[in-house]
Amino acid sequence: MSIQNVLVVGASAAGLATVEALRRKGYEGAVTVLGDEPHAPYDRPPLSKQVLAGAWEPSRAELRTADFLADLGADFRFGDPATGLDAATRTVRTEAGHELTADAVVIATGVRPRTLPGQEPLAGVHVLRSLDDCLALRADLLAASRLVVVGEGVLGSEIAATARGLGLDVTLTGPLAAPMALQVGPLVSGLLADLHTEQGVRLRLGTGVTGLTGAAGRVTGVELASGEVLPADVVVVAIGAVPATDWLADSGLELDNGVVCDALCRAEEGIYAVGDVARWHHERLGRWVRLENRTNATEQGMAVAATLLGEERPYVPVPYFWTDQYDAKLQCHGFLPADAEMDVVEGELAARRFVVRYRVDGRVTGVLGWNMPKQTRLRRQEVVDALRSDPVPTH
Repeated sequence: MSIQNVLVVGASAAGLATVEALRRKGYEGAVTVLGDEPHAPYDRPPLSKQVLAGAWEPSRAELRTADFLADLGADFRFGDPATGLDAATRTVRTEAGHELTADAVVIATGVRPRTLPGQEPLAGVHVLRSLDDCLALRADLLAASRLVVVGEGVLGSEIAATARGLGLDVTLTGPLAAPMALQVGPLVSGLLADLHTEQGVRLRLGTGVTGLTGAAGRVTGVELASGEVLPADVVVVAIGAVPATDWLADSGLELDNGVVCDALCRAEEGIYAVGDVARWHHERLGRWVRLENRTNATEQGMAVAATLLGEERPYVPVPYFWTDQYDAKLQCHGFLPADAEMDVVEGELAARRFVVRYRVDGRVTGVLGWNMPKQTRLRRQEVVDALRSDPVPTH
């Protein structure tokens, strides 16, 4: 089918990458981009680090200049969220009452943060997903002295590190035994626990949160399952996110932990999904995958643009994410199961400069580098080689 117009729903990194790739490949048709926020596309990783710390002005997180966006020749419509999709006609309805129909629709609506069950609105309680979330949190942190971060994953750990840099008394809590235990396994998460403790973060891990305490409409603490109450002026809830698919409930698309797609990231004829919201069939792994990381957002947008223009190749990336906490820079390639066999293949743990290799059933599934970026990139080839053979075990 010849594509004359493309509608991208989501002015995110993934949505922008799709548009840019279309233009680079010579597509000259119409492009419309819907964004639910009033802002032009910006980068999310700096929100928990440089922007929250005040090291960057918010404008520095913008992905492209206004002139660059204008040169793309796309119709960017910010601040008008999509509210529904008719998959049969590829028609999207918006909050402002518009109906937009296209030859191809690319869904790039990302995720929304989880909140605590039964959480009542209290001043001083934050999530961190958007630029506005970041600015509101920073304003509260500058007027506070005690922060509790609920959630020991990547985002929670980064926020805790940033807040310590701002001089706050910080407590990190969550059900797992160490920071990022689910993402990197016990060996590296134990070292992260040591790092946060050395930097002055109080760790109250291995127990759940039962609720928040408050007075006069403002949060005063976090109550743990143990009965302990952690006093707080500000609380950040960083307990993960869910795909932003509510607007697709009546679309007819298959929704199951994201928009379910085939190996080409295609949900239905003429409808594709990219970025955090997409759950597609990874042919090299032999299973469905959904990735929440910045690199995937760009690579998947580029892959879908190629498919729209007739270059139909299955999308089979090697997952990659990074995190910066204090002076530690971690790069992670592939899959890092917590139950994998882990061995140090470069550097030394004690020096906090090393590369760890992850193996399941004797097969390499991933590598993680701590302050060794060059060596980590070289070791990535082991993951690539494993993906080229039989499906990699990732349990």
